[in-house]
Amino acid sequence: MDMILSADVWFNAGLIFILRVGDMSLDTLRVLYVMRGKKGFAWILGFCQAMIFITAISAVLSNLDNPLNILAYAAGFATGNVVGMTIEEHLAQGYVHMRIISSRRGSAIAESLRAEGYAATEISARGKDGMVAVINSSVKRKNVNKVRDLIESIDENAFITAEEIRPIRRGFWRA
Repeated sequence: MDMILSADVWFNAGLIFILRVGDMSLDTLRVLYVMRGKKGFAWILGFCQAMIFITAISAVLSNLDNPLNILAYAAGFATGNVVGMTIEEHLAQGYVHMRIISSRRGSAIAESLRAEGYAATEISARGKDGMVAVINSSVKRKNVNKVRDLIESIDENAFITAEEIRPIRRGFWRA
């Protein structure tokens, strides 16, 4: 019991937690950069992540009789995932393909998107209840909420999906 009340024990557990949060945050970002084909960023993040991981796991393995170290390691792992995701959301790098399906206001949505400087391709299609408009638009991730709000202001019942894409060649991209 005296061991658990020791300041050194708590300091080491806190250090392990912080290292693991950093490690997993970098890991989360690294995986996202790998998926986007950003080799340089992925290498740098992977290198830093590995260095931090080795330090954290060494601290845990050198003192397995301290349950606080194991708890700190696990808590840092879980927290680091969330922190990494939060950082990535704020960076909002990359592109998203948005597909909008509207049974009533497709042309108005497409025209509004174009008026705001976004590319919009409108396609007539047949849905379950009749004709619909399918609008395709690829936008920067940082603009997704703005585009979604614009669409919802025109047709609150529009069906909107989004998926990350990696542009290959040409096309119109809002500057």
